[in-house]
Amino acid sequence: MVPYDYLKEKFPKLGAQLPRAALATLPTPAREHDLLLNGKAGRIAIKYDNLTGSIYGGNKVRKLEYIFPRAAKKHCLRVATFGAAGSNHALATALYAREAGFDCTCFLSHQAKTPLVVETLKQHLAIGTELVHYGGSYRSRMQILREHLWGRHAWIIPMGGSSWLGTVGFVAAGLELATQIAAGEIPAPDRLYVGAGTMGTAVGISLGLALAGLDTEVHAVRVSDVSIMNERALRILLNKTAMMMHRCDESVPAELAGRANIKIRDEFFGPGYAQGTDATERAVAFARDALDLTLEITYTGKAMSALLADWPDIRSADLNVLYWHTFNSAPIEGPDEKQIESAVLPDEFDRYFAG
Repeated sequence: MVPYDYLKEKFPKLGAQLPRAALATLPTPAREHDLLLNGKAGRIAIKYDNLTGSIYGGNKVRKLEYIFPRAAKKHCLRVATFGAAGSNHALATALYAREAGFDCTCFLSHQAKTPLVVETLKQHLAIGTELVHYGGSYRSRMQILREHLWGRHAWIIPMGGSSWLGTVGFVAAGLELATQIAAGEIPAPDRLYVGAGTMGTAVGISLGLALAGLDTEVHAVRVSDVSIMNERALRILLNKTAMMMHRCDESVPAELAGRANIKIRDEFFGPGYAQGTDATERAVAFARDALDLTLEITYTGKAMSALLADWPDIRSADLNVLYWHTFNSAPIEGPDEKQIESAVLPDEFDRYFAG
């Protein structure tokens, strides 16, 4: 059964122009929880986007639902994407690409070593992802792309899946949340907290809520380097997504980007990508003990850090808040060690298995 299409229901022409692959299990739940922090009681709503799929959950699958049909329409045989060695986006793309009948190449750069990196690379090896180390000068990176993509009928997916088309997946998610609010499942949030690396998730949510007439302030908690996530890049993605939606369907307001209520939170990034802080570790522990949520230090721990830091102001202003949970919780089949042994791991990634 095809899940309900929140975007197509509200904008039929837009939905017809932007076909969607039914990859995700939707809607994901939205629930309220009582919370006691530093002696201040209150309530917090959680959007459980960790439950988007049985193959791999988290926020990436919503983007792929709109990207894969475009690749298929262009008769592509392969999808290729980018990320760090432990990228959730790269792994989600590879897993769902296999289900959709595409080969997959992942161009991966180095990051801080964490246990999740090793497990992610093992999963890639088990399912046959073509892994390529990606880095160096602009000239060397272009040469790497030519060597691995030329003549292979590949559709290139940007890092994080955050093209305007991928971002539409979270416009639909914002409309989904608005429907749950209208049904009384949770109150309309004054603030929404979500981790933001390439910004497609946060930008899409803000546009979807604006389309639904909600003025929720989306706090996009920066988890990537400022060269990737910054105000200028956010506005470019916001404006392009809104413009392209209006171009596909004139009933989408031309001034939609101006209605979006979104702000970048820079204070919780820490020393670097996939590197936590004391506040991140406290947030991970708090979510585990108080909310029965599994967080990690790269995305979700930093988003929760922002919410916890704001808690005194949230309570004093009596604000409704929502935390958007993006970390996959779908059980992943254990990698076949024989497949891993026979697979080819680029020498550049041996460092993650050393020691």
